[in-house]
Amino acid sequence: MTVHNLYIFDCNGSCLHYSEWNRKKQAGISKEEEFKLMYGMLFSIRSFISKMSPLDMKDGFLAFQTSRYKLHYYETPTGIKLVLNTDLGVPNCRDTLQQIYSTLYVEYIVRNPLCVLGESLQSDLFSSKLDSFIRALPFFSVRAA
Repeated sequence: MTVHNLYIFDCNGSCLHYSEWNRKKQAGISKEEEFKLMYGMLFSIRSFISKMSPLDMKDGFLAFQTSRYKLHYYETPTGIKLVLNTDLGVPNCRDTLQQIYSTLYVEYIVRNPLCVLGESLQSDLFSSKLDSFIRALPFFSVRAA
């Protein structure tokens, strides 16, 4: 099992942070275009699910998978969106994404007076703690699917 990459978006769709670990294939477009496509896809999927669901969706959109990867999604009450792409063998990562938000993002970004909320995350401490956290996950592996 492996982790490919992680996106963190603000409530306006700006990509605040991007990290990758075991990503073998690049999108072939600029990172800015990739971020816009990812956010647009998330916006569309969330809208589709909320309109088409036959039941009231308490948690909303949590994940989807293709034949090659699985996308895990978590949105905070403040509109911060975390997206983790993994291989298909990784179980639900909702708790992992909540932990990234509460123990890393809140601790090293929100509580840091030098970090301006709503701007790209420029904290080396956050980046290194995030990298250590991801590498310590039981499903992290250096081999890619």
